[in-house]
Amino acid sequence: MTETAKRGATTGDDRPVLTNRQGHPIHDNQNQRTVGARGPATLENYHFLEKISHFDRERIPERVVHARGVTAFGFFEAYGSWGDEPISRYTRAKLFQERGKRTDVAVRFSTVIGGRDSSEAARDPRGFAVKFYTEEGNWDLVGNNLGVFFVRDAIKFPDVIHALKPDPVTFEQRPERIFDFMSQTPESMHMLVNLFSPRGIPADYRHMQGFGVNTYKWENADGRTMLVKYHWMPKQGVRSMTEEDAANVQADSLGHATKDLYEAVGRGEYPEWELLVQMMDDHEHPELDFDPLDDTKTWPEQEFPPKPVGRMVLDRMPDDFFTENEQIAFGTGVLVDGLDFSDDKMLVGRTFSYSDTQRYRVGPNYLQLPVNRAKAPVHTNQNGGPMAYEVDPRGENRHVNYEPSTLGGLREAEGPGYGEQGPELRGRLTRSRIPRTNDYLQAGQRYMLMEDWERDDLVKNFVNQFGQCPRHIQERMVWHCLLAENELGLRVGDGLGISPQDVAHLEPLPGQQLTDEDRERLANLGKNPPRDVTGLTMTHCVPDERHVVTR
Repeated sequence: MTETAKRGATTGDDRPVLTNRQGHPIHDNQNQRTVGARGPATLENYHFLEKISHFDRERIPERVVHARGVTAFGFFEAYGSWGDEPISRYTRAKLFQERGKRTDVAVRFSTVIGGRDSSEAARDPRGFAVKFYTEEGNWDLVGNNLGVFFVRDAIKFPDVIHALKPDPVTFEQRPERIFDFMSQTPESMHMLVNLFSPRGIPADYRHMQGFGVNTYKWENADGRTMLVKYHWMPKQGVRSMTEEDAANVQADSLGHATKDLYEAVGRGEYPEWELLVQMMDDHEHPELDFDPLDDTKTWPEQEFPPKPVGRMVLDRMPDDFFTENEQIAFGTGVLVDGLDFSDDKMLVGRTFSYSDTQRYRVGPNYLQLPVNRAKAPVHTNQNGGPMAYEVDPRGENRHVNYEPSTLGGLREAEGPGYGEQGPELRGRLTRSRIPRTNDYLQAGQRYMLMEDWERDDLVKNFVNQFGQCPRHIQERMVWHCLLAENELGLRVGDGLGISPQDVAHLEPLPGQQLTDEDRERLANLGKNPPRDVTGLTMTHCVPDERHVVTR
């Protein structure tokens, strides 16, 4: 008789009985089966082998970017309007049409560069990804907490991430590598001015903005298309930290933002954001000094006012962190009827990359997982593949997994009654950058619209980071700063011991496109007047409260 068999039932214990994945009750979860008490162990230890082999596979490959993050659940409530106008004038997407209509959502907040166990107090863009479980299927709005990005063409995305990631030899994140790349990529200046200000370290996830960053389209029932940008505005206000504040937080915790979100929701202090949308006609807008499809730019609000379309409330945290956070998957290509892509070059690349990443990380059937599966009816002819745990419903005849069919298979949906809409495009196939780059204007305006404490922290961080780079990289970065805003360049240069005269000899980068204003500023390097930002508003310049942390 084995030791396990000697055990009797514990009276008065009504807890569920432990089983294995086959449903077999487990009588002994403490000891392997061995020859005698000291072993050796037998190969047919089924429960042990199943348990340990599953443990060996408990982790899936972490995301290359956005590895550290937390998911929360709640709802989106539509206002039924874009500002004061009926929203149906601009989009036929059903989730927006009816005032008070609620749609379930999942939101994943994240850091970008660090690994799964990295610090949430690190200077880093934050991901702000929202999954809407609409009646017409899922819509993923995948963005960041900063309104712009480093590069405007997805072909450069691997390069910018490699520059920001640790050194492949020493595994050390080095400013020399980061600013070697950035110094040769002037389009990154707008993002850098944001990232190295306090906005680059939000106090927590509840007190940060969210931006779609890329340009999308809306389409109404008549087929008219409009270009749009999305912005999430926290009702809790915006709070950020200086480098010193963040260091004090990190001394105590690596996961302060996740902890804050769990605790706030647990207290019933449900965080809320309002969704604002900017809109412009769907064409090239040659009257603007930037391209509307350039994700390194924001749209001037006095010309394209952001108007509210709904609010989002988060009121539940995951029941299981792995299944509802590690395995949740987003993609910019996940749209519903009435929403569409633009020709934004970053958006096109993200649309392939994001979903492809999930097929690699989680598997080809990742959309069957409950956290990813649409709540709308799903009927496909897809089948098989690793980890398929159900067969998607087909037509009346389950033997038919193809289309078209006369034997009771699935059919195509009814069309909208018109062809593809939007402007007609003509042009030669080429490999060219967009013509209106204008890399410095908005970066300089952003600096001028900062609060004093934000400017001081930005300058301090630039001096510290640039100071760890070789002299030629320091000089080029000071040159970029002077072109963006004179005061910024002078203050950073003063901290590094680099004057405008020291960098006046530098030529524009090969292939760099300077505006007429840029050339005037270059001819007057170090002596340009402050940029005039009178009456200018930028969505990412809302008031920012400092989250002071001491120790």
